[in-house]
Amino acid sequence: MDLKKLVAELEAKNPAQPLYIQAAKEVLETIADFVNANPKYDKYAIVERVLEPERIVKFKVTWVNDRGEIQINRGYRVQHNMAIGPYKGGLRFHKTVTEDTMKFLAFEQTFKNSLTTLPMGGGKGGSDFDPTGKSEAEVMRFCQAFMTELQKYIGPETDVPAGDIGVGGREIGFMYGQYKRLRGEHVGVLTGKGLEWGGSLIRPEATGFGATYFLQGMLAQKGDSIKGKRVALSGFGNVAWGAALKLAELGAKVVTISGPDGYIIDEDGISTTEKIAYMDELLQTRNNVVAPFAQKFPSAKFIAGKKPWEAKVDIAMPCAIQNELTEEDAKTLIANGAKYVVEVSNMGCTAEAVTVLQQAQVAFAPGKAANAGGVATSGLEMSQNAMKLSWTAAEVDEKLNGIMNSIHDNCVKYGKEPNGYINYVKGANIAGFIKVADAMIAQGIAY
Repeated sequence: MDLKKLVAELEAKNPAQPLYIQAAKEVLETIADFVNANPKYDKYAIVERVLEPERIVKFKVTWVNDRGEIQINRGYRVQHNMAIGPYKGGLRFHKTVTEDTMKFLAFEQTFKNSLTTLPMGGGKGGSDFDPTGKSEAEVMRFCQAFMTELQKYIGPETDVPAGDIGVGGREIGFMYGQYKRLRGEHVGVLTGKGLEWGGSLIRPEATGFGATYFLQGMLAQKGDSIKGKRVALSGFGNVAWGAALKLAELGAKVVTISGPDGYIIDEDGISTTEKIAYMDELLQTRNNVVAPFAQKFPSAKFIAGKKPWEAKVDIAMPCAIQNELTEEDAKTLIANGAKYVVEVSNMGCTAEAVTVLQQAQVAFAPGKAANAGGVATSGLEMSQNAMKLSWTAAEVDEKLNGIMNSIHDNCVKYGKEPNGYINYVKGANIAGFIKVADAMIAQGIAY
């Protein structure tokens, strides 16, 4: 594997796609030595094949707003790799969605899904539709128009989308209803469904729960404990909400949440049932601001236009969006004594931030490992749908905990450096790559 040549080809083939290039380079740089020590991967051109999505579907979504005006958005589905199972990955409705966004997320999803050990390939999709400020009727009409096109390319044994930013239970319901209407079948083609019609318990909390279980593994690896630790979270949606729930249950003290308008710091801790429930209430207003939290709780203070990484904490957990934690943020966290950074959002840290954290020997977990709890529980929902049964919340949580422990152990297995530092990025990338690569070799080449 000629790393320099591969990176040059990657950049030439994907102009104006910095997110995809960033994600792919991170994987290439960390698996290079492993691939070169195992010539079979070069023989079958596995790396070159993994870098190319198997299919990119791009389509027009036409819908009508409440004023009777015709609106046009772009829809995407990137089906990156199905060597180990049907394509699996969320749908994101956000104004920043581009083909680049979808390619990077689908690429990451391929390795993340591999890490879960469940039979799921990697995919991602969405639209540049912005649900903020839209009426429920407008969201429904958009979802129906989006699914009218997407249903041509998905199915329970082909591609099983889930939710992501801007796509919660309401949107999944609207899309599933349209799929069922058009196809005349009630199957597990989407995950994140309502509990009454095929959904799984603890799915909304799963990404945050899983990241907290992964964090527990990191702490235990260093003989440390989560109890009493100060934690900075970004975001206030399902991911941050689930993390706050589990962190509070395990005795940590969450002191920040954030939104596009700024962040909340609460020295009393965002750890009570009432405060965590209000995070969900804020999300349901769909105004995408966090400032009202400080109006509701006197112990909380709102810092406008800033990010939570300036707070003095033991643990930072970015839970919002890609590249939200920069090199300067990383330096601030280190100066303030942070010892652990766990990406709960996808590629939540810039490449420069990751380098700074690793050089300072801060324990850093990449999103493809730490946030795999969401897709793992989606996989468990697929299993329940296939078997026509429903597990209890305790059963799902136990399985999720086991999956996250297994992911952590694999990261340690392949990421332990000679000085004892655990390079979780390297460990996650190698562990995820092995399963996908070996499956591709076993299935041969179509001539």
